[in-house]
Amino acid sequence: MILSALTQYYERLNNDNQGKVPTFGFSEEKISYILVLSEQGELVDLVANLTDEKKPKPKLMQVPQSFKRPGKVTKPFFLWDKTAYSLGVSSSNNKDSNTVFELCLPTFEAFRDSHLSLLKHSEDKGLKALTIFLQNWQPESFASSILTQDVLDANVVFQLDGMRQYIHESAEAKMIWGSLLQSDDVKQAMCLITGKEAPISRLHPAIKGVAGGQSSGVSIVSFNKESFESFGKGQGDNAPVSEQAAFAYTTALNYLLRRENDQVINLGDTSVVFWALAESEQKAKSAEAFFVRGFNPPMPTDESEVAALGAELEKLVKGRSLAEISPDLDPNTQFFILGLAPNAARLSIRFWLQTDLGHIQQRFAEHFQDLALNPLPWKTAPSVWRLLLQLAPHREGQKPKIDDAPAHLAGELMRAILTGQRYPRAILAQLLSRFRADGDISGLRVAMVKAVLQRELRLLGKEEISMSLDESNSNPAYLLGRLFSVLENIQRNALGDKVNATITDKYYASASTVPYSIYPRLLSGSKHHLSKLRKEKPGLAVTLEKELGNIMAMLPTEFPRHFSIEHQGRFSIGYYHQKNARFSQSEQIKTDESMIEGND
Repeated sequence: MILSALTQYYERLNNDNQGKVPTFGFSEEKISYILVLSEQGELVDLVANLTDEKKPKPKLMQVPQSFKRPGKVTKPFFLWDKTAYSLGVSSSNNKDSNTVFELCLPTFEAFRDSHLSLLKHSEDKGLKALTIFLQNWQPESFASSILTQDVLDANVVFQLDGMRQYIHESAEAKMIWGSLLQSDDVKQAMCLITGKEAPISRLHPAIKGVAGGQSSGVSIVSFNKESFESFGKGQGDNAPVSEQAAFAYTTALNYLLRRENDQVINLGDTSVVFWALAESEQKAKSAEAFFVRGFNPPMPTDESEVAALGAELEKLVKGRSLAEISPDLDPNTQFFILGLAPNAARLSIRFWLQTDLGHIQQRFAEHFQDLALNPLPWKTAPSVWRLLLQLAPHREGQKPKIDDAPAHLAGELMRAILTGQRYPRAILAQLLSRFRADGDISGLRVAMVKAVLQRELRLLGKEEISMSLDESNSNPAYLLGRLFSVLENIQRNALGDKVNATITDKYYASASTVPYSIYPRLLSGSKHHLSKLRKEKPGLAVTLEKELGNIMAMLPTEFPRHFSIEHQGRFSIGYYHQKNARFSQSEQIKTDESMIEGND
């Protein structure tokens, strides 16, 4: 199913006649330099093929297809290669030597002999010039040539002086390459993707660009040990895929993995590629952009953008129609999402989803509804990347690092969002651990705790968790979370903000896990704090005692001895709700006082 969908996507890309993907037998490779030859086979120029960025990078170019090359000296590529093959030189690994390059004679001889054999009867001017160049070139003369050190280890192609096309693009070069692709020893079988009899690919082309994968490329389909093989079949014969289909699905996947196409999201150890199929290219692009905004909302640059993003999110959360969010969004647009993770030389499929845009909108709406608190603890919708940062340690004076978050949870979180299934319980465990370790009980972290519990309850058809303070909630964990917030507030008002360590700093971990052992001590300490407040701020003391009494009246006669992970989550929500309600009440009092002063 996955390979078939990728093959169909390649056909769509190939049929739009915009050169987005190479044709069969060619691949897009990073080519750094162009070696310009005269008709007499002399090297007359070196042209850089690099981007205009501060740190220039090689540009992609369509060349005869590359292939996997195990071993030290193997088959060279056709009409292009890195300098170790094409020129017989590479960067020197000897730091103690003044020589900047070292000779690679065996690989150059393989490149030279292969091309001299293939091009000996050629009448094409460019191919004849390359033949003469290879006959005359001596790797030892690199230092005295027009070539610079920058070319070492780079991929190069050849061009005839005065011609716009490259030598590998000539009609005769393509004809020779086409004949090489038709090997007589290739087995014919029914392709599992197309269902047609065709030559079967023994080794599938490499997939490059997966975060954390090998730079030489990885595979989805491969058989390199006897334990993976059946009925005496070797390598690709175990899962027969035609050469053209193997080329198509790997080319499509390599296209999706290129960052500049904005069709890949990298999180942790997971790379998520996606594409849409719609009645028009514009609708497909709009659907893909909508998907990216759902997972990675752009950071706004001014207040107007904050308002615009907030309005769009509000429509999404309320389940408004896609047409209301954007006229280019069609709920019937087909959408494909593939999550990949590297596993040595192979790829692991984290998840695969084939759905429509309407279902994706529904999943996004459920995700943001599950996260929602009142008021929202963010100005713009949190991206998945930002949510993952909440699982990393928060150290004072330092920004959290995504590398410190559990990498495997990235794919699990995205799968839960896309499928509407439960969020991983490991997220809840990680958040509670972070509460106890670094004491940052932030709104976004509590929102994630709420989301995990909320979704489980909704899927079971049970009561949902309130977005704001719920004074009728009699859950003991929720009540004790509220009580802890009130006790913290009593301490702060009695002793001020200059306390070396608050009860939250010292006792949150114990209060949220083993309340029986800590609450009697906390309540005893609060009596002294309230006694001080009665002398200094009697009105405030009465208010706090009332809050304390109302919560205590709803608690059971004995404090629970231990809280499960679910109850620890409810504790944090109760604590946050009570604390946030206190701040909201303070703001309302300030507003009322300012209005009274204005009337006076």
